[in-house]
Amino acid sequence: MQKLTATAVTQAKPKPKPYSLSDGGGMYLLVNATGKYWRYDYRFAGKRKTLALGVYPATSLKQAREKHQRARENLANDIDPSTHKKATSAATHAALANSFELLAIEWSKTRSKKSDSTEKRQNALLEKDLLPHLGKRPIADIKAPELLKTLRKIESRGAIETAHRAKRLAGQIFRYAVATGRAERDPSVDLKDALTQPIKTHFNSITEPAEVGPLIAAINNYQATPVVMAALKLTPLLFCRPGELRHLEWTEVNFAETRIELPASKMKMKEPHIIPLASQAIAILKELQPITGRGKYVFPGARGASRPLSENGVRTALRTLGYTNDQISPHGFRATARTILDEILNFPVDWIEHQLAHAVKDANGRAYNRTKHLPQRKKMMQTWADYLDGLANGNNNILPLRRMADEQN
Repeated sequence: MQKLTATAVTQAKPKPKPYSLSDGGGMYLLVNATGKYWRYDYRFAGKRKTLALGVYPATSLKQAREKHQRARENLANDIDPSTHKKATSAATHAALANSFELLAIEWSKTRSKKSDSTEKRQNALLEKDLLPHLGKRPIADIKAPELLKTLRKIESRGAIETAHRAKRLAGQIFRYAVATGRAERDPSVDLKDALTQPIKTHFNSITEPAEVGPLIAAINNYQATPVVMAALKLTPLLFCRPGELRHLEWTEVNFAETRIELPASKMKMKEPHIIPLASQAIAILKELQPITGRGKYVFPGARGASRPLSENGVRTALRTLGYTNDQISPHGFRATARTILDEILNFPVDWIEHQLAHAVKDANGRAYNRTKHLPQRKKMMQTWADYLDGLANGNNNILPLRRMADEQN
């Protein structure tokens, strides 16, 4: 019997009634008004059966023949091609149901949402770096070497920090899969020392009083929207993390107790945190309250009160003042306060670390609660605000403040 040709398949046209073009060995092309279909007729256990091999042109003549050959091999081994196809299809669907991509989507719905910038960075990691290589793979089949190969691709473009973030993100998804019975273990733990270690850097900051003074003076004289001016002025006064300041809500400002009370969900260490307010900080907040106090956020974004100030709001203001990112960043004010409070104003490091919301533990390894040293921290924050005012006014005489700190100790 003459075999079909690619031209004959292409030129086959529908007729009033369905018809078939044989390719031999039970394989043929069924042509009807709705399209062209590859079929294989065979007998198994005494019964005549038909196996669908695909639809033309999605399945070419060559591909149909390859499927036909595999079906004939199964038949020769006493395996029903139709049953084998169904089993393979079921296994494929089960694997896709437990794919890395679907587990990532499921995991993302169970966790608490982070800041907009964190969400955006995480989605970019998934869509650009992890899903293209691991997305369709059954998560239980992904082993450490395969994950490492994916992370190496990120490293190869010089994105060392990104590779480490991708590893941590993948680990969270794998651990969720383990917890829900879709994987046996998290392979990311086997890559502890496999990635290139990033060079540790610190946020740029200014720590010399002679340089801090002009910076604070420039901040105090900066002209912009009330929201940006207030956020900029409070950045050095509160020296909290930029995200904590941007997402500050009016319900978290306790004027009666002269402090800000941040819930654990907003903190890096997942512990509630208190920021005592100096009189200067209270004045800034009360001046802003008539403007934004009816909304949720103390510092709403320019595009609407439903979103907080952009993460570039304070950074852009610093650039406008003439300070480059190599000189100072919003986060860098934490290092400014940490250095000067310790080395110049002589406040106990324990107080400073608590106010920075760092992980501070006692001799027994227990984390101190949020009210630890609170009265002393309140005095320290007022001293810090007064000190910054003095520097902005050209007063570098710090001895009285040094004695004040000694008296509080």
